[in-house]
This record gives sequence, structure tokens and C-alpha cells, in this order.
Amino acid sequence: MSTASTNPNPAGDAAGGSRGRAPAGERLADWADGRLGVYTLAKSNMRKIFPDHWSFMLGEVCLYSFLIIILTGVYLTLFFHPSMNEVVYHGSYVPLQGQMMSEAFNSTLHISFDVRGGLLIRQIHHWAALVFLAGMFVHMMRVFFTGAFRKPREINWVFGFLLFVLGMFTGFTGYSLPDDLLSGTGVRFMEGAILSVPIVGTYLSFFLFGGQFPGGDFVARFYSIHILLLPGIMLGLVVGHLILVVYHKHTQFAGPGKTNNNVVGMPLMPVYMAKAGGFFFLVFGVIAAVAAIAQINPIWAIGPYRPDQVSTGAQPDWYMGFSEGLIRVMPGWEVNFWGHTLVLGVFIPLVIFPLVLVAIAVYPFIEAWVTGDRREHHILDRPRNAPTRTAFGAAWISWYFVLLVGGGNDLWATHFHLSINAITWFVRIAFFVVPVLVFIAAKRICLGLQRRDRDKVLHGRESGIIKRLPHGEFIEVHEPLSQEQLHTLTSHEQYQPAEIGPTVDENGVERKIKGSEKLRSKLSGAYYGDANQIPKPTVEEYKEITSGHGHH
Repeated sequence: MSTASTNPNPAGDAAGGSRGRAPAGERLADWADGRLGVYTLAKSNMRKIFPDHWSFMLGEVCLYSFLIIILTGVYLTLFFHPSMNEVVYHGSYVPLQGQMMSEAFNSTLHISFDVRGGLLIRQIHHWAALVFLAGMFVHMMRVFFTGAFRKPREINWVFGFLLFVLGMFTGFTGYSLPDDLLSGTGVRFMEGAILSVPIVGTYLSFFLFGGQFPGGDFVARFYSIHILLLPGIMLGLVVGHLILVVYHKHTQFAGPGKTNNNVVGMPLMPVYMAKAGGFFFLVFGVIAAVAAIAQINPIWAIGPYRPDQVSTGAQPDWYMGFSEGLIRVMPGWEVNFWGHTLVLGVFIPLVIFPLVLVAIAVYPFIEAWVTGDRREHHILDRPRNAPTRTAFGAAWISWYFVLLVGGGNDLWATHFHLSINAITWFVRIAFFVVPVLVFIAAKRICLGLQRRDRDKVLHGRESGIIKRLPHGEFIEVHEPLSQEQLHTLTSHEQYQPAEIGPTVDENGVERKIKGSEKLRSKLSGAYYGDANQIPKPTVEEYKEITSGHGHH
């Protein structure tokens, strides 16, 4: 009795089994699908459509520069020693040999001069941080001016806002780590701001620095905050931000075939992914090239930090200039009571700074309340069609740059041979005047562009061709717009101002009107009243003009 099976060609079977076996990648995907459901996830998301517009690359610049910061930061942590213990320098940089300095400063010099590629990685890390925050600033302005923060994206706006604010403080803790004279001056500036807080300021300062400034722990504490706490929170916010972008689908500008219910563009795989991958290396290459060419933060030329010295021309990175400008131009007001001194010249700017940030964070909810609009919006506004919002954004940007001048008043004075007092007083006046002027100018420009759009819809585009009529009159020939152009210029919505309504009911009894209702009516009128938007042409107007005499 035999139990062996008959196989006339076992070699052929083996060959056939080998040919029928799935590739390793497919087997791995099958294994993952059985445990994670990757096939279903990929099927629903890999063909997701993304619109194609240059402004959407701003968010990608932020994401890629953030990845570059993480990659270079990991490399730098291998060589940096976050300690304020004093050592004598014996490294490669001759001018500082024999000098006393902290281990943090010593290790930063070691990275810059003795670690292979260390200086380049340091500069890439610093430049990527600047690009990340600049990209965040411009990206948020794009979202603001186009109304991309409206329902259902209010939470995503808050996520982006938190990323920007956390990025500011991550940058501050980062450039404070080398313990050089420039960053130490900035930390001392921050300590003075903390001490201005009534009652608890001294306790906060002692808690942060582990005793009297500068203490012996602040570099180690900033290091933990810089590489663990803040990046961890930011990474979670980035993931949440991207998940919401995918979940809500991408916004798009108005155009033929584009509605609130669809997205016109390219699929994620393979088109968008290939473009995004190439763009990542382009961003990385540009930042690396800038880092290789443009020197930034040469701590060896500044020297180690000493509490009894202050570096000349000490300036923070641009994103902290707003807060520093507030303090520099504020009058040195002080109030003495009960044996205590309240330093208003520092405390008031310290209060204004977070209030401005909170106003930016909650703006989407304020505008939704003013309009009373609870619908979802996936089509972007053209900034000219929301003149009040655009004017607010332009005014805020002008305010920011005025304070940036105030934050560098000493450099403006030395480079342009001006009086520092004159610059300070100029910033104090411009602080109130410039945003108002910019608001008025931006609003009038938007209304002028709306009038031009209305004229183009009704009368066509100026062709530049001059024609003489039989009776001798010269006119310019206007070309009618295409249906695509007409749609783009007339597809926007125009809100009607909210009205309080009758103050008495049907029985003649006076109706009690809430203060919030009155405020909403006034704000709505300021946003969407007669002087705040140009009525877009109606179909009847268009037909009457085009059928009556045509386009000249």
C-alpha cells in the first residue's frame, strides 16, 4: 500500500508554483490588508481629487519645511549638549580658544567647525524654520483673504493658527539653545516681560529659570521644550490638519463645472503624488542652497552669553519682531502702589500680544455670526468680493510691519543715520494711523475692482481697437466675454445686511431687542451695506445691454 501521490513531473510543478506565487510587495500588502484594511483605505483615498492652483503650494511649502526641520533637528541632537556647565574652549576656532563658556555654546561651536556637514545642517535647520513660519504666515493670509476658513473649516483654521503660534515659540526656544550673547539678550528680554506680570511674575521667572536669571537650567529646559513638547504637539496638529483637509475635501476657486458638491482637479495617485514629491525636493534644494550661500546666526562672531553684556544690534527673528516692537515703542509708564511697582510699559504690550492672537483665532466664528450663514462653503471668494474682510487683513499686515520697524528701531537708526527717538515716535503714531489708512485704501481698491468687473460683464473686454463711426465719432471696440469668464465674475454671493426688524409686535407692544442683536445688525451693515459692495450685474441687465446695441 502506498500513500505517495503520483506526480509525473515534480520539477514542472515546482516551476509552476514559483510562477504562480505573488511578488513580495503584493504579499506584504495582502498581509497588511488582513490586519489594517489598507486596500479599502487606499481605494477610497488614493484617487482623491486635488484642485490645481499655484496658491495651494503654500501649504505644501509649510509641510515640507517642517519635515526638513525635523530631519535636520534629529541630526543636531546627536552632537548638542544642553548644559550650562562652564568649560574652557579648546576647539578649532582660534579666536575663542581658552575662553570660558557653557557646554551648550561649546557643543554648538563643535557642530559648526568640527562635525562633518554640521554648519550646513545648522543653517538648513535655521533657514527651514524661517521658511516654515513665513510659509505659514502667507498660507494663513491666503486662507483668510479667500474665505477658506468658513464652515466646515473653522477648526482647521484654529489648527493652523496654533501651528503658527507654536512655531513662533519653538523658534524662540531653538535659537536660545546655543547660549550665545545674541540669544541670551533675547532670553533676558523675555525674562523682563515675565517679571512685569503683577503678583505672579517673579514666581513664573524663578520657575522657568530655576532661580535667579540666568540660573543653571534654562538651556536644558528649553531643550526639552524645543525637541519634545512643542514639536510633539505640532506634529499632532499637522496630522489633524491634513486629516481634516482630506475629510472636508479641498476648496477651489469658482469656475465652470465647479460647485460645492465636487472637486475639479487631478487624482492623488499618481499625478498629484508625483508632483508633490518633486516639489518636496525642490523646496529642500532651495533651502539647502540658501543655507549654503547665506550665513545665519554666526555665534562664533557674537561670543558666549554673559549677563553683564548686551550684544549690539540684537534682533529677534522676524516672526518675534511684532511682540518686541510693541514693547520697544511703548512709553515707559510705571505705577507704584502698596510698595509695588507695576511696569505698564512692558505689561500692556504683553497683554495686547495674546489678545491680537486670540482675535485672529476666533475671526471665522465672528464672521459666521455676523453673516448668519450656516451653510458649508467649498468655493473660495475672490478677495475683491469681500472688501471689508480684505481691508481688515491688509490693515493687520500693515500693523505687523509697522511694529516690525519698531522692533528694529536701533538698526533703522544706525543704517539710515536717523534719530532712534524719531523712529520710535513715528512708529507710535503709525501704530494708530497706518492700519486705518490701509483699511480705507484696500476697501476702495476692492470696490474699484468690483466696478471694473461689473463693467466688463455688461460691456465686454477692452480690445484696444479704435473704430471710427460714420458720423465721425471714435470708439473702442469691446469684445464680449466668454461664458467661463462671465461665470467667474458673477458666481460670487452677496450677503444682505441683517436687520433688526420691527421694534413692536402685531399688538403694538414694544419688542425687547437684545444688545447682541443690535451689535450684529450694525456689524452686518458695516460688512455688507450699500457702501461696502457693488451689486453684481443681473441677467436682465446683461440681456438688455447685449440685445439693445451689442458690444462696440
